[in-house]
Amino acid sequence: MDIKPYITGLAEGEGCFCVSFNLRSKLNTGIEVRPSFSISQNQRNIKLLQLVYDYFRCGSIRYSKKDRTYKFEVRRIDDLVKIVIPHFETYPLHGIKQNDFLNFVEICKMMKANLHRNKVELAKIINLAYQINNGKRKYQKEKLLKCIAR
Repeated sequence: MDIKPYITGLAEGEGCFCVSFNLRSKLNTGIEVRPSFSISQNQRNIKLLQLVYDYFRCGSIRYSKKDRTYKFEVRRIDDLVKIVIPHFETYPLHGIKQNDFLNFVEICKMMKANLHRNKVELAKIINLAYQINNGKRKYQKEKLLKCIAR
């Protein structure tokens, strides 16, 4: 079995392209940008996550107390740009998550070019990130944009 398209399908249903933010006064912009790709599964399917981990050869598998699942997660920008993103460019998503992926790619490329250290570019990253996963977030977009406007 060719696992590559299977991984894309698994990500379509159980994956997440996410960009989170933390306020960090020691940073020039005052905001830390944290992109990540993850796939979640119940403990009884942890072997699926091990297959994903073995395929990508990066990231980690961890337990999430928040939703009581296990997550395969990649956070390192080099791994996202050189390993994860090329996989989904070769084996594309076909559902609504493709839009999230395209915004995620743009953000990761901007970060790889260190544009997240520039307040004007960081505002663009924030706006793109808030188009991904409209779920609950730690900070409202307006608060982050105010932080960098100072």
